[in-house]
Amino acid sequence: MLRQYSAGSALTCEPVGQGLLNRGYRLRTTRGRYFLKHHFDPDTADPAAIARQHRATQRLADLGVPVAPALPRRDGRTVAVVGGHAYALHPWVDGGHRHGGQLTAGQCTRLGGLLGAVHACLERVMPPKGRTRPAAGPHPVHSADPAATFALIDDLLARVRRHRPRDAFDELARHRLLERRSLLERHADRRPPPGGPVGWVHGDFHPFNLLYRGDAPAAIVDWDRLGVQPRAEEAVRAAAIFFLRPEGTLDLAKAGAYARAYRRAAGATRAELAAAVHRVWWERLNDFWMLRWHYERGDTRADPQFPAASALVSWWTGEYEAVCGAFTG
Repeated sequence: MLRQYSAGSALTCEPVGQGLLNRGYRLRTTRGRYFLKHHFDPDTADPAAIARQHRATQRLADLGVPVAPALPRRDGRTVAVVGGHAYALHPWVDGGHRHGGQLTAGQCTRLGGLLGAVHACLERVMPPKGRTRPAAGPHPVHSADPAATFALIDDLLARVRRHRPRDAFDELARHRLLERRSLLERHADRRPPPGGPVGWVHGDFHPFNLLYRGDAPAAIVDWDRLGVQPRAEEAVRAAAIFFLRPEGTLDLAKAGAYARAYRRAAGATRAELAAAVHRVWWERLNDFWMLRWHYERGDTRADPQFPAASALVSWWTGEYEAVCGAFTG
């Protein structure tokens, strides 16, 4: 693959903390250090879609957004297909990840402003939303149907009962499934209407896709989910990851500082954020992807996230007004 680039000869190639959807490698060659990305997940491995992401990040870099654009091959293209697999070569970015508990109030403000700037800049560099849709199709218009969720809960409970040997994860899963069914029975009439204003978004903005160097963001990475979605929902969804505490609550003071900066940078209204809070809350109330990975696919990589993420739903429901106030105040 390196013969397709002007990157020298490989000296070392080491796996980087494996993500859920892709594989990455720290590559050292006779000409420098690089990040080699193997686009592994079939849903995001289409070379044409990857090339579109690369064009977008290059344009964002030209506007001053901290990204790490893919490097061109000798023929000018940025995607290398070897043995039927898609790869991309990026400059190596020194830095580390930070969750919300490691950010000061000022850094939370900067984080919200950064995501707002990403959304505003994507509007400048991407095709008009009404004319062009991403390869994955249009954004999901309708919210989750509680009837389908009740059926899924029953199926997952049956899978938990059949699982052997029974362990602590099974006990927690059963508790959260029963709890969620009760919550959904009480709040089924709060299903939100179709989503509001859409725009181009990163699609997966969370701590492991943002590198810090010192106190400042150095690069937003992993643009595989670039697409047209409700923008304010990405802001709320990201905050629910960045500012999630281990016990399953949100740091609302930090989330508030982040949200105010996001609104200013993105030009979003308080009403948009309030609607987004409601839709993301409903999404979380009806979402069981971690349990589906565990019980349907036998994939346990997301298990460590489950205790806090599942506790958040119950806490958010009880503190709904306070959460909404943090994003709109």
